[in-house]
Amino acid sequence: MYRIIFVIFLLFNSCIGLKKKPFKNTPIAFLSDVHLLDIYGTFSDSDYTGIPNPYDGKHTLVRTMKSQLQSTRLFNENYFAFIAALDDVVKRNIKTVLLPGDFSDDGQPINIRGLKKILNEYSNKYGIHFIITTGNHDVAKPFLTDAGKTDFLGEGGKNQVIMSKTGMYVAKSTDELPAVITKDIGTMGYAEVLEELGDFGFFPKKTDLYWETPFASYDPDNYTFEKALEQSIIEKRTYAIPPYNSYIPDLSYLVELENNVWFLAIDGNVYFSKETVKENPNNPANYSSPNIGYNQVLTHKKHLTAWASKVAREAKKRGKTLIAFSHYPMVEFNDDASEMMKKLFGEDKMQLHRVPTEEVSQIFAEAGVQLHFAGHMHINDTGIRKYKNGKALFNIQIPSLAAYIPGYKILTIKNKNKMLIETVVLDSVAGFKTLFPLYEQEYAYLESSKDSKIWNKAILGSKSYHEFTNWHLKELVRTRFLEKDWPTAFKSFMLKATAMDLFAFAKVSPLKIEKYKDKNWTGFDMIFDYHRMHSADELAFKDIGKDRIDQYNVIITSYTDYYKKKANPTTAETSFYRFCSIFKSFLNGAPSDKFIINLKRNTIH
Repeated sequence: MYRIIFVIFLLFNSCIGLKKKPFKNTPIAFLSDVHLLDIYGTFSDSDYTGIPNPYDGKHTLVRTMKSQLQSTRLFNENYFAFIAALDDVVKRNIKTVLLPGDFSDDGQPINIRGLKKILNEYSNKYGIHFIITTGNHDVAKPFLTDAGKTDFLGEGGKNQVIMSKTGMYVAKSTDELPAVITKDIGTMGYAEVLEELGDFGFFPKKTDLYWETPFASYDPDNYTFEKALEQSIIEKRTYAIPPYNSYIPDLSYLVELENNVWFLAIDGNVYFSKETVKENPNNPANYSSPNIGYNQVLTHKKHLTAWASKVAREAKKRGKTLIAFSHYPMVEFNDDASEMMKKLFGEDKMQLHRVPTEEVSQIFAEAGVQLHFAGHMHINDTGIRKYKNGKALFNIQIPSLAAYIPGYKILTIKNKNKMLIETVVLDSVAGFKTLFPLYEQEYAYLESSKDSKIWNKAILGSKSYHEFTNWHLKELVRTRFLEKDWPTAFKSFMLKATAMDLFAFAKVSPLKIEKYKDKNWTGFDMIFDYHRMHSADELAFKDIGKDRIDQYNVIITSYTDYYKKKANPTTAETSFYRFCSIFKSFLNGAPSDKFIINLKRNTIH
């Protein structure tokens, strides 16, 4: 009798399991590098509410346009972009959304609370399950840290300093507004982020089929929610940093929401400790900030590679589809042009220090990680590594919502091996012009004070968010990249050149030039298009236009043929050859818009 009851019980539980909706043909969204600044947030310990916006009368906490146009990300408009992306997710009936880090401006309490409010709203209202992992801007140091910004937009278009502690900022004679002091502008540590955002993957839920950390003492065969909950506390999720062996948290985890799909959320933040850490291991000043990623994981978080290998073995044994995601790329993201870029720009330029080594790609491929989604670089790209033993790794770079070209990725698991990946570009964002009246005030103030680095007001004529981010990148190239990254002699040559000058330099036959409609572009335009392709990959082709791309291809082909026959090329000729080689790589990268990956055959098309 008891045996019959037991069999019925097993059958009943099997039926319940069968009712779980599988992920097959169910879309999964990846939104990376949101960098949310809660422009309508309120400080918990200060009466300062920002400045009133003439557009809608609301008090707002925003950064200056000047600071936005010298940063690789927008600070303010991404608030509206994030809402637009989530609304688009709702329209597509997507119920699972992954955020691979840098979900906040800089991990400030006011912005983490703002993020939590938005995630809870969409979760409660639309049944969306959010799964997140940390980026370098979310946990700048492993422990709560005093911080602040000197570039908030204040009354009358002036700069407003906001700091978390008195005495952090030394007032300048040019400051016209007193500093605002509030703890809510400091940066959270792991404990605070975990406390606020634990519901979004960092802690197990009863509805999860499985959940573990790299430090778990159980496996799927003896898993219980109670065990997972007991081992999810921050004290049981720490590791020792060499060489001083101070212990700090690691918020990596594995979760199964539905049948047969495992999401591997890797916390790739790496912190180096100073010798003073031996005296006070909880002092944030004793740690460096993270931003490199997996090159340092290999030396300072070795437990993650071992854990990834174990998870991949278990996934294969149990017939699970493993989807890994983290903030940092696992594969070179410059269309294999990184070595040539080092020769042209220098090893410390163009963020080349963030490119993962070939060892990183091979180790994770050997571990069994085949598909990985990453952010950090604010670019759209697909990186592929294949090895003779049949192992392969596909790294999908998710564009940022706060930069050109704004967008996110959708993964649809067609079957166990067939993965459809699509890119959604946010052309239209409701409310993205809301803050423009405030920028008008800032511009008027900069103009009246004769600021030498005043920004181009034409950006306020943008008709779409897509166009706005295009302007952001153009100003970034003009005010930052040209100054800091481009070699002086080559930059000087390009900025003086017309299209006809470059055709002549590349030895292009006049007969090949006649057919092109628009030849009024310049060397600066080619540099700008270089940056557009680097950021957006093939998504930039539409903005650049086929006619212009054809002209670039003719220049690259003609000049490459000429250069290879040249006996003693000059420095200028070698620089232009390297530039053409990099440009060609960008024009011919792996598919990055809409494509299918076959994990069994290791193919992409």
